[in-house]
Amino acid sequence: MIDAGAFCKGLEAREFDLFTGVPDSLLGDFTACLSDPKESYEHIITANEGNAIGLAAGYYLSTGKYGVAYFQNSGLGNAVNPLLSLADEDVYGIPMLLIIGYRGEPGVPDEPQHVKQGKTTIPLLEAMGIAYQFLDENFEEQLDWCKDYVTKHSSPVALVVRKGTFDKYPFEKQVDNLPLTREDALEIILDSIEDEDLVVATTGKTAREIFELRVKRDEDHGNDFLTVGSMGHTASIALGLSMGSSTDVYCIDGDGSFLMHMGSLATVTDKAGANFKYILNDNGAHESVGGQPTVSRKLNIELILQGLGFATVLTAETDAEIKEALEKMKSSGLCALVIKTRQGSRKDLGRPTQSPQQNKVALMENIRAGKE
Repeated sequence: MIDAGAFCKGLEAREFDLFTGVPDSLLGDFTACLSDPKESYEHIITANEGNAIGLAAGYYLSTGKYGVAYFQNSGLGNAVNPLLSLADEDVYGIPMLLIIGYRGEPGVPDEPQHVKQGKTTIPLLEAMGIAYQFLDENFEEQLDWCKDYVTKHSSPVALVVRKGTFDKYPFEKQVDNLPLTREDALEIILDSIEDEDLVVATTGKTAREIFELRVKRDEDHGNDFLTVGSMGHTASIALGLSMGSSTDVYCIDGDGSFLMHMGSLATVTDKAGANFKYILNDNGAHESVGGQPTVSRKLNIELILQGLGFATVLTAETDAEIKEALEKMKSSGLCALVIKTRQGSRKDLGRPTQSPQQNKVALMENIRAGKE
């Protein structure tokens, strides 16, 4: 395994000294080092991966030094456009290092949303003409190769990170003095909505907790769409679902997902009917991949949601406040609810035992049955 501290120092010594990207579980120890208050790395967590490519490009233009853009391989999709239309040597020719977490590596068991990403990661890099190596314990030589490559070719280069590459690096999560965890809030929501209402849950622990809460409550999963990937697109999925449904559709989003593709909510509010209900769980972190902070606690999210077109925006932190807000939502037209929660989840939290295809079929059959 690689010592994350030594790896970060090695990058900095080779003028790779701006670190920016979206947290990933395979890169958690690397980003924990970057966030260590005892260190002084220039580290910026971005809303999405394309932001990181743009930041690294601008940094190179102003300093002549190289940025490091890190993300999970699923985020390569968000980065394709700026990599090919901005950084590529056939356009501006902007050098930078990509550090990519290799989820769904063929032959390594992983969750269903990562399987296709794993199969296509290396072919995609090759199709884009991005040279790469798999990061290993010879990282000093690999960093020399990266520095030499970006200097000669003035284009991006990549290090692909397999599971278990980095040694553990201590990371202290932000802890808020708030009464509820996300799972607490989700249980209150399920208690308060109607039996026929539909739920679209964002990727990560939100979907996992809703699945297990349904099991605990001896309820089936036919009213839920448990988004296992597609971070940032939950609201768009819920809008499409609401267009074909006469029941209320509750979109349960997270602050990381909200920030990743915030602009999509402008389209949602322009087209959504009164049966579209938006609930934003804001715990200030990318908790599902390790707890790195988002910028949500520095923003006036309620004002942003109003500006995006929600007629009514409610806030809640306690059990009673959530229940009261949900009652108002039922008759408030186009409405959003922001629930502030603290980080934290059960150590024994499992994953859905239904496949994504089974979830899809159950939901569609349930909707069809309701129309008959």
